[in-house]
Amino acid sequence: MKLNIAVLSGDGIGPEVTKEAIKTLKAIAQEFDHTFNFKSASVGAIAIDETGEPLPDATLDLCKHSDAVLFGAIGDPKYDNNPNAKVRPEQGLLKLRKELGLYANIRPVKAYDMLLSQSPLKEENIKGTDISIYRELTGGIYFGEKQLSENGNVASDLCEYSREEIERITHLAFKAAQTRQKKVTLVDKANVLETSRLWRNVVKQVAEDYPDVALDFLFVDNAAMQLILNPKQFDVILTENMFGDIISDEASVIGGSIGLLASASVGDKHAMFEPIHGSYPQATGKGIANPIASILSAAMLLDHFELHEEAEMVREAVEKSLQLEITTPDLNSKNNTITTSKVGDFIEDFINNPKDSNLNFANIHLGQSTII
Repeated sequence: MKLNIAVLSGDGIGPEVTKEAIKTLKAIAQEFDHTFNFKSASVGAIAIDETGEPLPDATLDLCKHSDAVLFGAIGDPKYDNNPNAKVRPEQGLLKLRKELGLYANIRPVKAYDMLLSQSPLKEENIKGTDISIYRELTGGIYFGEKQLSENGNVASDLCEYSREEIERITHLAFKAAQTRQKKVTLVDKANVLETSRLWRNVVKQVAEDYPDVALDFLFVDNAAMQLILNPKQFDVILTENMFGDIISDEASVIGGSIGLLASASVGDKHAMFEPIHGSYPQATGKGIANPIASILSAAMLLDHFELHEEAEMVREAVEKSLQLEITTPDLNSKNNTITTSKVGDFIEDFINNPKDSNLNFANIHLGQSTII
């Protein structure tokens, strides 16, 4: 298969972790005889510095003419700490989602057995957790009309949804559930919000097309609590934009590190793959950023194009790195010498030597030969 992939590394640790995802995809291309072409463009704070815009026209054009987008991270403290800034890095990401029609964000949340002790939650509560969160991405309060009174004392943000916006992501969530444990949980606030009541009515109607999938409902405040108390009860979580943003970030504590969580943002014509963590400017250039979320995002890219064997090999390589503690300091406090690039090197080596029983997994992170 030949794929043209737009690379938007972005800000902070984005370029570092994206580099390891590209390294992984190149290894897959070599092993399975695919051709992946990568072309880079700027987005976020670095794009503002270069062009004055968080999403330059050239970047958007590249994305529209590529098969997929591999995204890093955006954000910079000079904008985060300035509430009066008119142009912000995040505006580039929101515009990109809207322009590409990326209406569904998919975030897998998995508790790896070898990392249960890393989580602040009780091991017996999280062991076996395997959730897929479907978050609507281009509607709701994030995209609604925003107003500020002339005196600056009153502000409002409009939350608005249409039936079509709800239906299209609901179908995706139910189809995913059919391949999993056949359960969808709609997270809303239907006891208060009119938009949530529309969500609930539309989802009930769509559910009739999927009689093999169970549907239940949770208010978002209860869902937030249940994610901590008993995350194993969930299979597919379906929710609107802002609730999904909050719920999926909360779910990151289940696995012990936000550096493990990948995501896909898909539409009818385009798809983008990115880790859910931010730009983490404090870690930039130090080699301590966890690249696994970005690498698992690359696995989701492969799955999107039905390269399932290839995607599974990436996930096997990631699990092996976790088992052998070839991980960055956020997951391995006992050895802080394993850098971002060394994690990527290990995963690359695993992919390029899948049948070699002589792989010296104990030495690879030391920079020694991998072949005994």
